[in-house]
Amino acid sequence: MAQLFKNYINGRWENGVTTGVSENPSDLDDVVGEYARADSNHTEAAIRAAASACDAWAHTTPQRRADVLDQIGSEVLVRKEELGQLLAREEGKTLPEAVAEAGRAGNIFKYFAGESLRSAGERLASVRPGVDVEVSREPVGVVGIIAPWNFPLAIPAWKIAPALAHGNCVVFKPAELVPGCGWALADIISRAGVPAGVFNLLMGSGRQVGQAMVDSPLVDAISFTGSVATGEQILRATAARRAKVQLEMGGKNPLIVLADADLEQAVECALQGSFFSTGQRCTASSRLIVEAGVHDRFVARLRERMLALRVGHALTRGTDIGPVVNRSQLEQNQSYIEIGRNEGAEHVVGGDLLSRETRGHFMSPALFLAQPQHRIAREEIFGPVACVLKADSYEHALTLANDTPFGLCAGLCTTSLKHATHFKRNAKVGMAMVNLPTAGVDYHVPFGGRKGSSHGPREQGRYAAEFYTTVKTAYTFA
Repeated sequence: MAQLFKNYINGRWENGVTTGVSENPSDLDDVVGEYARADSNHTEAAIRAAASACDAWAHTTPQRRADVLDQIGSEVLVRKEELGQLLAREEGKTLPEAVAEAGRAGNIFKYFAGESLRSAGERLASVRPGVDVEVSREPVGVVGIIAPWNFPLAIPAWKIAPALAHGNCVVFKPAELVPGCGWALADIISRAGVPAGVFNLLMGSGRQVGQAMVDSPLVDAISFTGSVATGEQILRATAARRAKVQLEMGGKNPLIVLADADLEQAVECALQGSFFSTGQRCTASSRLIVEAGVHDRFVARLRERMLALRVGHALTRGTDIGPVVNRSQLEQNQSYIEIGRNEGAEHVVGGDLLSRETRGHFMSPALFLAQPQHRIAREEIFGPVACVLKADSYEHALTLANDTPFGLCAGLCTTSLKHATHFKRNAKVGMAMVNLPTAGVDYHVPFGGRKGSSHGPREQGRYAAEFYTTVKTAYTFA
C-alpha cells in the first residue's frame, strides 16, 4: 500500500477530508504516496494553534531555538541521499541535483541556527538629556508559508528556518505536486523539540488551505513563492488587512554573451542556466542575448551541446535532464513551442516529446532564434525552452536585457572588467551574475528581485530578519 502523508496540526498527525495521489513524473505507474488533503477547517485549527503558541516560542532563549534548528539541519544532512531520492522521484529533478538540494536545505537550517544567536539591537543616545533609546527586533507572530513545487526542500527551508529562528510560529503549505517532500521535512521538524503549535503542516489546495491562510486575521505575515497571478491575488488580500507579505513570482532572465567572452564557458553557463532542473527554475536564463560577432558560433555550439544531453528517468545514472513535473506543465511547454513557430521565431533544435522505458513527461530541451517582441522572449515558460536574441553591442544587449516586466536575475559572459562592472551596476535585477549561470545562488546571501519578480523584503541570509521581525524603539528616562 502507498504511504499516507498526513497533516501536522498542533503537534499531532491528522487526516484530511479527502486524499490525493503523488505520482512519479519519470514513471507514471509509480505512486510516490497518498496525502491527506486539509480544508479550511483544518487550516483554521492550525492557525489557532500557532497563535496560541506564539508568546511562549517568542520568549524562548536564542540558544533553545538554535539547538532546534541545528538538530533539524543535522538530520537533513545525514539523510540527504534518502531525501534526494524522494525529491527526484516526486518532482523529477535528477538525483545529483536532488541530493544537492537536500544538502542545501540542511545547510540553511544550520545557518539560521547561528542566526538565532545573532539577533542584534542598538542603544542610542537621545537628543533629550536623561533619556536612553533602545532599538530591538521582535517576532512578527504567525507566519503563513506557501511554497512551490520546483524546489520542494530548499525553498521551504529558507522560509521555515528564519521564521523559527526569529521566534515566529509557522503554518506551512507545500505545493500539492510534492506532498511527500513537505511531509518529510515536517516529520524531521516534529522530532526536533519544537513545542506543539509552533510548526504546522497543511497539505491541500490553494483555494481551501492557501486562501484561509491569506484571509485569516491571526496570520501576521505571508511568505509566498509561485505564479505572478497568485502572488498578485495574495498582495491584494493581505494589503486589505495590512498583513506583512513577501512574494517571489518568477522571471524572464537574460544571459548576455559578448563577443569577447570565453565561448565554451558562455555555452556552459547557458546550458546549465537554461535547461538543468528541466528549466523549471525562476532563475533560469530563458533569454540568451548574444553579441553579433559571436552569435552564429555560440548558437552552433549550444545546439551541439544540447543534442548531447541525456533526457530520462530522474533516478537513472547519467541522466542530465529529468521529466517535466506533470502533464499540465508539459502541455504548456508544448504550447509555447507552437506559439514560437507561429510567430516566426526560428526553431533551432528540440522541443520533441520523448518516449523512454517508463511512461513519463519527457521532452527534449528546445532553442529558438527570436525577436524581442515574440511571446517566447517575453513570457515565463518555466520549462526547458530558451531563445536567442541577437545584439549589436554591449549597450544594445543591456537594453534588451532590461526590457522585461521581470527583474529577478541577469547574467553576463565577458572578459571585460569595464563591461562587467557596468553590468552589475546597471542591470535592473535583484541578482547579477558574471561568467556564471543565472541559476545557482548561495544560501547565506539575500535572494530576490525587482519589478514583477518580487515584492517585500529579501529572502535568505541575515536580510531575512527584515521580513520575519518587526522593529521596536523603547525610551527610558533615568
